[in-house]
Amino acid sequence: MQSILAFALLLFLCTTGALSLTIGSKPKIAKVSAGPLQISTLGCGTWSWGNRLLFDYDPSQDEEIYEAYKEVRDAGVTIFDTADSYGTLDLNGRAEQLLGEFERRYQSDVAESNKEKNWWDFGSAQANDNEQQVATKLAPYPWRVTSSSFVKAAEGSLRRLQQPQLAVAQLHWSTSKYQPFQEKALWAGVADIYDKGLAKSVGVSNFGPIQLQKVSDYMKEREVPLAVAQIQYSLMTYGEAKEMNSACDDNNCRLISYSPLCLGLLTGKYNLDNLPKSSARKQLFRELLPGAQDLLGTLNAVAGEYGKSQTQVAINWAICKGTVPIPGCRTLQQARENLGATGWTLKPDAVAELDNAALSVGKPMIQNIFQTK
Repeated sequence: MQSILAFALLLFLCTTGALSLTIGSKPKIAKVSAGPLQISTLGCGTWSWGNRLLFDYDPSQDEEIYEAYKEVRDAGVTIFDTADSYGTLDLNGRAEQLLGEFERRYQSDVAESNKEKNWWDFGSAQANDNEQQVATKLAPYPWRVTSSSFVKAAEGSLRRLQQPQLAVAQLHWSTSKYQPFQEKALWAGVADIYDKGLAKSVGVSNFGPIQLQKVSDYMKEREVPLAVAQIQYSLMTYGEAKEMNSACDDNNCRLISYSPLCLGLLTGKYNLDNLPKSSARKQLFRELLPGAQDLLGTLNAVAGEYGKSQTQVAINWAICKGTVPIPGCRTLQQARENLGATGWTLKPDAVAELDNAALSVGKPMIQNIFQTK
């Protein structure tokens, strides 16, 4: 009788959510705050989806990309970074289209899978309850000179996604360096996007500490929540990027690290005799690899010590720095490799060793041309 009562109590706790039983399910990726949001500690970037120039994208790869997407969603990745400019030429906006398509398909797959669950499989039943969070970056094209033009841009992104609201509407870059009169209109535009209910929060990309403080002050005046600020942040850019940690802390927003693997240079897959196929990346790696040998050696040594890959150590280092890295993935192998960077933590001495190696790089990765101070 006691065993029956104990089982009944267990069943009640699980079905009411008071207890999460994870029979047969994998631990989920943790979440961190990003302004008013809670986002996964690891995200996914979609720059390569639709990009022929740098990543040799072809629509025939879409099925493989979906398998990678499904893998990271199953693991608990919720935050997906994209942009209305992602996709080259006739494929412009492709990344947003795929994100919308993939999520609809994923939810259909989950619903179908849940039909086949055993009634006692509590963990699996709760395994896919994380909502997709799309953080799209809106480009400040020269013709977007009014706040209303930015609102229309957000509406265009939502049409491609076939969704009613963004998690984060982001300014892709600042125009303060070359067209300063446009800047305030862009700030007003992204704030209007929030006010109209088209986004849950706002963010910025390629803003340095000074410009971040300015836009943060403006958003506070408008009572618009600033959730994220993203910059190119990796072991190859740490010297210039590290100032953004305190800047984001001061403004209560989460630092997003894009290109945490420096376009693949930190994976250990490339050397001067084995360069990427893309002509653009090939030339860039020829310039960067000679000055990065000590860093790559340290990265390899730490990876060996922890029984991880260089990719996983580089991503975990970015997580240890308090950022949410958004590495791209287009294959199931890449997805699993990226996910292997979670569930463990580098010790402080390893982080310090990597910091020192990063600060000693002969030629750091070039900053985004639009990056501000």
